[in-house]
Amino acid sequence: MAIAVPPRATASVQAGTGQRASSASTPPPDPAKLFQRGQEALAHGQLDEAERDFRGVLQVDHQSGAAYGNLGVVYMRRKQWTKALDTLRRAEHLSVMPQLAGIRLNIGLAHFRQNEFLKAIPPFESVVRDQPEAPQARYLLGLCYFFADRWSDAATTLEPLWSQESDQLPYLYVLSNAAHRAGQKELDERATGQLIKLGDGTPAYRLFVGKYYLNVEQYDAALAEFQIAAEAAPSLPFVHFDLGLTYLKKQDFARARDEFLKDAAIEPDLALNYDELGDVYWLMQDDGNAEKNYREALHRDRRLVNSHLGLAKIYQRQGKFAPALVEIDAAGSLDPERVDVHYVHGQLLQHLGRKAEAKQEFDAAVHIENEHRADPGKPGESGTAPSPELLQDPQ
Repeated sequence: MAIAVPPRATASVQAGTGQRASSASTPPPDPAKLFQRGQEALAHGQLDEAERDFRGVLQVDHQSGAAYGNLGVVYMRRKQWTKALDTLRRAEHLSVMPQLAGIRLNIGLAHFRQNEFLKAIPPFESVVRDQPEAPQARYLLGLCYFFADRWSDAATTLEPLWSQESDQLPYLYVLSNAAHRAGQKELDERATGQLIKLGDGTPAYRLFVGKYYLNVEQYDAALAEFQIAAEAAPSLPFVHFDLGLTYLKKQDFARARDEFLKDAAIEPDLALNYDELGDVYWLMQDDGNAEKNYREALHRDRRLVNSHLGLAKIYQRQGKFAPALVEIDAAGSLDPERVDVHYVHGQLLQHLGRKAEAKQEFDAAVHIENEHRADPGKPGESGTAPSPELLQDPQ
């Protein structure tokens, strides 16, 4: 959760703008009292009152980094991410050193909550560098490395949390997968062994064990675990999503479609359900439903590269090259390292007779592929299955 920022020393919240109280004028509001009242309102979830009080502090003390920091927390809780980041960066610029770690943590969290993992990494790294024992920042940094396919970094960052987190299924799932892909055999075996040791047969346990099998491409074993979990708890979040992923890997498109639809009924706001449904319908050559679901996914998350790419391929197949270019440009701006985006872009440009530009796209795709062959651990080469369950209320 977002961290409230404590006030600076008493002098820092005094009016520093040359204002002078006199017997003939109304004295300015006491910023220390306003700040305290804002903190109490924030603690009780009274966001409008908290915003009013912190803005009141800033009217008296324009340099109060603590007030900007807590105003940023208000915006985070409202999920007003742009305003939150703007305000937190102002707080970072103004704040004294003891406050900076909390503010940088919140900046990282604001990016993390928007699935902007690459942008979240630098602020989390800075917090861990300054406070290596800070568990929340270390855990979140490890997750960001994991989602960025930086397996060795993820494993190395998360391992020091073993004494605190080794009884938590999400932690063991991430650590075992990262260690496996990084070739850290001892750590992989230790984390996987602990995951099995914790086995209590609950649906949540089955979910994470199945997810482990899914990521190491043991699809029948994954399917068995997910089916047991779904039978015991048919409304368990993400179990039908993971069943859909497994059926998709096994090319059973009808069952994959049905499972994603079930999860969408349970979690209607999860953009990835519609993104995956778009892929399923595309593979079933049902362009109408594929386009509908890709659009639904992007309505919930404009940063889904796969949905932009999926729309581009639909329009390419239909000969609608102008809208296809719009979508492939959007995909490329979001992920310039994705090989299939460059290939589709090149195909579209080639069809339009723009041969020189098409060649540039094909060359870029080949260059990225060659880089991946030379460095199999390079981020983006082979990612894990989508794991939205790891984004729920991170520690």
